[in-house]
Amino acid sequence: MYAVVATGGKQYKVREGEILRIEKISGEIGADVSFDKILMFSDGESVKIGRPVLDDVAVNGHIVSQGKAKKIIVFKYKRRKRYRRKQGHRQQFTAIQIDNIKV
Repeated sequence: MYAVVATGGKQYKVREGEILRIEKISGEIGADVSFDKILMFSDGESVKIGRPVLDDVAVNGHIVSQGKAKKIIVFKYKRRKRYRRKQGHRQQFTAIQIDNIKV
């Protein structure tokens, strides 16, 4: 059984018991989270596709951790013009454990 949820401008395929790293959402560790934009649901035999979302399916979980991802380097360079810019960025994330998918 799995579902496709949309959050933070991205879509994620989730299963029960799975830990998912998404864009940062506010909340303390252990707080409950529910996703309202469920785009697709499959129980192994049948598939439900939302147009645009499914209202009768709910995905619930809880926050496991808040953190920052690895640093990425943004480097801009123009040859022969003495132009170089180096900048680092660490994206914040929230790790969520999926508790159940209710139909």
